[in-house]
Amino acid sequence: MTNVIQKQYEKLDNVGSILLRMKQVYVFMDRHIRYVATKAFFKAKMIKGSSLQERGVKVLSLMEKLKDLNVDLKNETYIDVILQSLPSSFDLLS
Repeated sequence: MTNVIQKQYEKLDNVGSILLRMKQVYVFMDRHIRYVATKAFFKAKMIKGSSLQERGVKVLSLMEKLKDLNVDLKNETYIDVILQSLPSSFDLLS
């Protein structure tokens, strides 16, 4: 622990209060990381004319990150988001 962090916890009087404070701080950080990762996945769009292979690598990387963060999405949701992120030139109905 750095000195600054250690001094913050020295003021707490018992192990229970230290653990509670650590949970408050670090659970929030985990939640924020999850938020940023899901936002990146749902907002990612493929630029028309860019490489489909590069897009695939990026999407797989985002999916792995979400799974590592225990984001519980169904496979159908992943597929829907990926298909919606493709340019209209990939639309089968047009």
